[in-house]
Amino acid sequence: VQLQAFGGGSVQPGGSLSLSCAASKVTSSNFFMGWFRQAPGKEREFVAGIRRNGGSAVYADSVKGRFTVSKDNAKNAVFLQMNRLKAEDTALYYCAAAQGLIMGLVHESGRYNYWGQGTQVTVSS
Repeated sequence: VQLQAFGGGSVQPGGSLSLSCAASKVTSSNFFMGWFRQAPGKEREFVAGIRRNGGSAVYADSVKGRFTVSKDNAKNAVFLQMNRLKAEDTALYYCAAAQGLIMGLVHESGRYNYWGQGTQVTVSS
């Protein structure tokens, strides 16, 4: 399994960015695809995620109502639409995949087997 995240950049507060994650060999329906982020000096934190075979998306409280995670199984891709960005959203964003992950554990980065390289998101005026 290989994951590649892209789409980061710099934006002013209140702006939007869309991240994409291309996932190769993630074909099993029970894969859970997550987005995490890590700001300098902080621990990596869960942002949002969605199971490959459907079901409700999961969001961190800090991004609910602003971020939307979606998927395209035909393209083996996962997306993170980020709206109304804030300075505190500045971080390196990663996509990750875990097989057979139960919903109660999706926030735990250690549960994910596969990680893409990070893509930087900077929100600054």
